[in-house]
Formats: sequence, C-alpha cells, structure tokens
Amino acid sequence: MEMNDVEDESRALTVVELSDELFRGAVELERTENGVVPHRLPAWVRDRGADSQLLMAEAQPAAVRLAFMTDATAVELDVLPTRFGFRGGPVRPDGVYDVDVDGEHARSFTAEGGNRVWMDLQTGEQTLESGATSTLRLDLPAGRTRVDIWLPYAETTALRQLRTDGAVDPVVDDRPSWVHYGSSISQGSNAATAAGIWPVVAARAARADVVDLGFSGAAMLDPFVARVMRDTPADLLSLKVGINIVGGDVMRRRAFAPAVHGFLDTIREGHPETPILVVSPLYCGIHEETPGPGAFDPEALAAGETRFIATGDPAERAAGRLALEDVRGILRDLVTERAAEDPNLHYLDGRELYGPEDAERFPLPDRLHPDADAHRLIGARFAELALQRFLPAS
Repeated sequence: MEMNDVEDESRALTVVELSDELFRGAVELERTENGVVPHRLPAWVRDRGADSQLLMAEAQPAAVRLAFMTDATAVELDVLPTRFGFRGGPVRPDGVYDVDVDGEHARSFTAEGGNRVWMDLQTGEQTLESGATSTLRLDLPAGRTRVDIWLPYAETTALRQLRTDGAVDPVVDDRPSWVHYGSSISQGSNAATAAGIWPVVAARAARADVVDLGFSGAAMLDPFVARVMRDTPADLLSLKVGINIVGGDVMRRRAFAPAVHGFLDTIREGHPETPILVVSPLYCGIHEETPGPGAFDPEALAAGETRFIATGDPAERAAGRLALEDVRGILRDLVTERAAEDPNLHYLDGRELYGPEDAERFPLPDRLHPDADAHRLIGARFAELALQRFLPAS
C-alpha cells in the first residue's frame, strides 16, 4: 500500500456514504458541518455538563476504526483532525493512523494539517488554531479485501468524505465482543500508533471486537459510564480503576468501595451473567504508597519535558486517603466478597500486567504512562490472562 498525491486515472473514484455500519468501536456518531465525528459516549451524557476532561477524552477515538469489505484498488479518506497541546510546554506528536488489510498491518501514516487547540496550564484557557483537511490515499491489491483504518487515540477526528473506485460493504464481524473501561493508559497514552494501544494489541491477539471506554484523566466511576456499559452488548466487560481516583484525589476509602459496588450493580442490570473482570492499577512507583493529587513536575516542564509527581502525604492514608496499595486491597476484597454470589465476577491484579520488574525493563517515561513497548507487553498479557480465559472461542 502506498500514500500517493496523484489520483489513479484508470478507475474513477466515487463517494461512499460514511454510514454507521462502517464504524467499529464507536458508541455514537455525530454528524457535523466538518464531517462525521466518532464518540465513545452518547449525546445524553455529553449534554449533562460532563467534566471537560472527560468530554475531550471521549471524543478522541481510541480503538475506533473504519472497517469495510471492498474490491477497490484505491481509497481516499478526507479527515480533519483536532489536536491538543500545552501552550509553552512540550509538543505532543501528531496521531498515527494504522491500516490493516485482511487482518494484517499494512502501513501507518499521519494526517497533515488539522486544527490545534492550545491549553494554558496556568489559566486553563484554550485557543483554537484552524487548519486544513488532509486526504489520505491508500492503494490496495486487486481482489476483495477487508480494510480496517484505526483512528488516532489522542486527537479528535472528523471524517469528511470517503471515496473509492470499487464497491464497499460493511464487515460482518462474528468475533466475541469486549467492552473495557479505564483511564489514560487504556485510552493509549504514550503508545506509538492507533493500533499500538494495549486494548487493541490484546483484542488483535485474542481475535476480539473491542469497545474502548478508556478516558484519559477521567475514569472516576461515573454512574453514567456504568449505564453505557450496561446497555452495550458484550461477551466480556472489564474495568481497570484506581489510578485516576488516586491521581485526582477525588475519593477517600469511605467513598471508593461503595462507588465500585454501585458501578458493578448498574452493569449487572444489563449483563446478569456476562463475565466481568475488575482490574486493579498497574504498578506506578510515584503513587504506590503516596496519595494524590498527582501533578506535572514543574522542573520537567521548565526543561520542555513531561513528568508527573505525587503531592499527597503518605501519613494521611491512615485517615482514609488512597494510594495504589490501598486501592488494590479494597478491590481484591470487594470482588472476593461479591464473587461468593456472583461466580462470573473476577479480579486481576494490575501488577500481573505491569509490575515492579517490568518498570525496571520498561520504565514509565513520564512516571505515569507506559511506552510503546510496555503497551505491547500489557496487551499480550491481558490477551492471555483475560481474553483467552473469559471470551467464548471465535
């Protein structure tokens, strides 16, 4: 496959409707003047004045992909990305699209142009710089193929137009479905490409169809997310919770366990017997014994780098403030108690996915998020420890 600037003259390209059936992994599509914007939470959630961090994260299409069967030899996709950065701080790399052909990775590329939103770390003010639409062109081999275009996980993508020189049909996907809830690591932070985030790595390895409800900085056990999971078809549901609770310093011990119970109760209303896997936080040295809130390291920012620090006082754990060690104990005990009456509820210690020894081999580059190699490691382990165990055979 190649990305070309010159249109193939041998077969005319025609516009293909970007119908709902061509998208996988999106909870809802919003049709705007700029194109089709995939969302990972529905409008009724977005319209309730949800937190701005959550609204930004859910509109970033982690694990969302265009998937279709075609006999085309040329495909063009017009996209308008909106990227986010910190004014005067480190510049985030532009998102990377991944393309699979017949289930095999064919190539990766980045869209040029696009909008950029600059955020001021001191005031929270946001400034929009408008940019141009980018055309991505794919040349395909002759014959009927399946094409999956994975969208970047950390930038909003408006898909403006799809053009091909052949017929396009939705994919009939009989793979088992997995719905996952988590934080920035589940959304993909520090992964290299769209399909390099650990939930996609795991789903590919286990041949699962994934819906990724990982929300950067915003996995706060919001009841409306539990309702979305309740109402979404799934053969397996998983929730990896705790790091945002600690990092945001949003709950004490008294509130955390009841919030988890309520989240699980809501999911069970729509999935009375579906396996649910509760995953405790991955190893994160700065928060293992130190509560939040987490914060940007000002010395690193001054040097043009991104690193995080924990600013809480470990002595306050006795009064109910939470560090990761506390969260793991609460989750383990809670699942053990509930599993006595709910045999389809399971617990996985997140350190089995990424533990202290892994941190020595693959250090967290910003002290909070794994790098591309660690995402691959986590995904491979989750496929083995969870998906291959709890999903029905495809």
